[in-house]
Amino acid sequence: MQPSKIGKDVLIVDDNVDAAHCVALLLSIKGHLTRVVHDGRACLAEVQARCPQIVLLDLGMPEMDGFETARELRKLPGGEGILLVALTGWGQDEDRRRTKEAGFNHHLI
Repeated sequence: MQPSKIGKDVLIVDDNVDAAHCVALLLSIKGHLTRVVHDGRACLAEVQARCPQIVLLDLGMPEMDGFETARELRKLPGGEGILLVALTGWGQDEDRRRTKEAGFNHHLI
């Protein structure tokens, strides 16, 4: 008998509405619980309301970019335990260095 597949609670944060919803759809098909927000402040509010297991966070958002959002997320109660993944088109060495400094666990291009 195979173990049951339990999905993860995933928050997708991207100002590109279509991209965010596509990622959410793909993860939902795989059995994950997904929620989508489109800016850094909404991300922080959502994390405070219901701490997800994983946050997929775009870097290049207006007003509050992904780097600032990540730093603020890590300060929240429970924020240090979230798996934080940069999901971005930015892939230069400098971008990777900055995501690490901001508290991201992974950097996906």
